[in-house]
Amino acid sequence: MDINLNVDRFNGLLYELRQLDVRNMYNNDFFLTWEKTDDELKAVWTVADILRTLREGNVSTRVFDSGLGISIFRDNSTRTRFSFASACNMLGLTVQDLDEGKSQIAHGETVRETANMVSFMADVIGIRDDMYIGKGNAYMHAVSDAVQEGHREGVLEQRPTLVNLQCDIDHPTQCMADMAHLLHEFGGPEGLKGKKVAMTWAYSPSYGKPLSVPQGVIGLFTRLGMDVVLAHPEGYEVMSEVEEVAKANAEKSGGSFTKTNSMAEAFKDADIVYPKSWAPFAAMEQRTKLYGEGDFDGIKKLEQELLAQNATHKDWTCSEELMKTTKDGKALYLHCLPADITGVSCEAGEVDASVFDRYRTPLYKQASFKPYVIAAMILLSKFDKPDVLLERVEHRGRERKKGTEYVCNLPIL
Repeated sequence: MDINLNVDRFNGLLYELRQLDVRNMYNNDFFLTWEKTDDELKAVWTVADILRTLREGNVSTRVFDSGLGISIFRDNSTRTRFSFASACNMLGLTVQDLDEGKSQIAHGETVRETANMVSFMADVIGIRDDMYIGKGNAYMHAVSDAVQEGHREGVLEQRPTLVNLQCDIDHPTQCMADMAHLLHEFGGPEGLKGKKVAMTWAYSPSYGKPLSVPQGVIGLFTRLGMDVVLAHPEGYEVMSEVEEVAKANAEKSGGSFTKTNSMAEAFKDADIVYPKSWAPFAAMEQRTKLYGEGDFDGIKKLEQELLAQNATHKDWTCSEELMKTTKDGKALYLHCLPADITGVSCEAGEVDASVFDRYRTPLYKQASFKPYVIAAMILLSKFDKPDVLLERVEHRGRERKKGTEYVCNLPIL
């Protein structure tokens, strides 16, 4: 197999990257999208497209000869876990997962100590910690502070940078991948201006789903001049601080941010719909408090209360009837997956089976952007001149997959 790179596309993307100011991304972490500049967000999408173009052209994108990507998942994951592993592998890093149950954390090892002990050969640390309000993002900052201190004191040869793989506030890798998908579907940033996005709560037979996806969506999509509508039943509010971020973003970008307690109102004439269940912010705060106190009976009681509360809103589902009310009846359906599919994964859930099946391929394409987005975040944090690096990767022209002729000519050992 030979290299078959789309050189014009590669050069065009490289030119776009060179117009962006990414200096502050070097040796820096990626916590929340609204902490990044417009140029820095554009750089992530641009580098993600460059990496995808190189890989599609059979060009190796290995820019590390060795090193570790440490993954710490404090909640279950499929897509994000494998996307982080894929991103690290794409760049030449080996992934090592920290299983806290098999570590010395159970014996009282501190965050500061653990962070340094796992980072001797680490270039990046990816963390998912999304279950407890006020805890996840704070834990990520504690890890980052610890490895920075370890580097300053000469314990660590390099300062590992951190990528937020989902916290209690934001899910930046998911939302950045969602937006990469939209940029491709709607022809770039100009094609998204004025488009209506319905970020709506939807019924789920489970409780306690994090708020980070809806918060991440309203905190990011408002950056691109879109008309973002946040819809949920009364009592399912998200963090007020993130709503303020969305309002400020919309005012700056020329878009809008509105709220409603009607799913039908949100869906009407929408170009994009994102029906997704989440737990009420107040309830998540209460659960965090109960866990801190070790009140497991209180947690069980809260769970039953929330399940009963959810059950009163079974009509909040992405149905065929609601989809017909969207723009020309053809709104793009988004979901971070896995979705609660009515009649498939549950008796009643977030979305009708027929709707989900119709959008299955676009959903998988949406998910496919995440490895490239994460790889872009890593690359931009580890190399001070990413444009020069990527140009050298292209000039090097190393094949990712060797052709049959190459394999057949290898000496037999």
